[in-house]
Amino acid sequence: MTQPPLLPGATLGVMGGGQLGRMFVHAAQSMGYFTAVLDPDASSPAGRVSHHHVQTDYLDAQGLAELARLCDAVTTEFENVPAPALAQLAAQRPVAPAAEAVAIAQDRSAEKAHFTRIGVPCAPYAEITDQASLERVGAQLLPGILKTARMGYDGKGQARVRTREELAAAWARLQRVPCVLEQMLPLADECSVIVARGRDGAMVNFPVQHNLHRDGILAVTTVHEGVLPAAICEKAVAAARAVAEGLAYVGVLCVEFFVLQDGRLVVNEIAPRPHNSGHYSIDACDVSQFDLQVRTLAGLPLVAPRLHSPSVMLNLLGDLWFDANGQRAQVSAEAVTPPWDAVLALPGVHLHLYGKLKAARARKMGHLNVTGATPEAVRATALRVAAILGIAPF
Repeated sequence: MTQPPLLPGATLGVMGGGQLGRMFVHAAQSMGYFTAVLDPDASSPAGRVSHHHVQTDYLDAQGLAELARLCDAVTTEFENVPAPALAQLAAQRPVAPAAEAVAIAQDRSAEKAHFTRIGVPCAPYAEITDQASLERVGAQLLPGILKTARMGYDGKGQARVRTREELAAAWARLQRVPCVLEQMLPLADECSVIVARGRDGAMVNFPVQHNLHRDGILAVTTVHEGVLPAAICEKAVAAARAVAEGLAYVGVLCVEFFVLQDGRLVVNEIAPRPHNSGHYSIDACDVSQFDLQVRTLAGLPLVAPRLHSPSVMLNLLGDLWFDANGQRAQVSAEAVTPPWDAVLALPGVHLHLYGKLKAARARKMGHLNVTGATPEAVRATALRVAAILGIAPF
């Protein structure tokens, strides 16, 4: 029997109190829902703006029971929420995405096995779980990138290796935990696609997003018609939809891709949640990725998002609070508020700060969307913003 939609007035819960949870809470509240957040941090960005904050560990039985009591349905804002916690909640309330899908995204080996199973190309790889599997690694995988199978994100838990000796040393530095070695590929570009899939199988997607990473952290996302060749965009959208369909996924899913120098497209990884590269959608689309997260969780109809403005998203890291007046050579020992007034004097600039109480280098403190009439105008404004804040040009 089809479950009726949860209409505004119901309470929607989210596991995790970070910035993605905060933006989900804002989207849900704007539609008239009550919200609850489970996060152990008393000052979590989402917990501080939600109607309810259950301050416990993610595996705390009493905390999970309280969240289930408060909520009519529950989602997650980051992939490292323990899958067993989602499974426990699902015994009492609708949960999206499901624990099984999140568990696959939490493990690079399972993730790559899923890509292989559905026929979506990924980088050649080998699993390393013990000394024997280390010694079996084929020479064709070197040079490569060694990644921990679990808990790695934003470039953490990774090492570039060129030789077997470097591979062995890197695995030792990673405490010999299960890892995946990926062949290093000649990259031309990086992109991502965000899809939203409902319980009825209905699916919509955002346009292909062109991404630039620095030090393993997303720095810039650019979205407009023609941002990448049409053939690549068509393949990326088809592959992202196939990944979601193969998981019987419910919720918002981001699929990240590499575009190789020979024009081939290979999938990198998935994120079972809204994603940094989709933040532009808040200001450049008529429906944001967080609006669709609310809709998929509540069982509301999905509408295809419309990109009404070209956009550039700049990730705002805590480094900006320590580089005085945009001069990156002048490193301050104390945090100083960046010159937001100068930035906001520019047309089409939308500032989103996450309510984090303390800035730290490499910590995601916010993002900034630039919208405008043409891709050229948006890029010019975004470069002026970058110059004011001391962000490297792109």
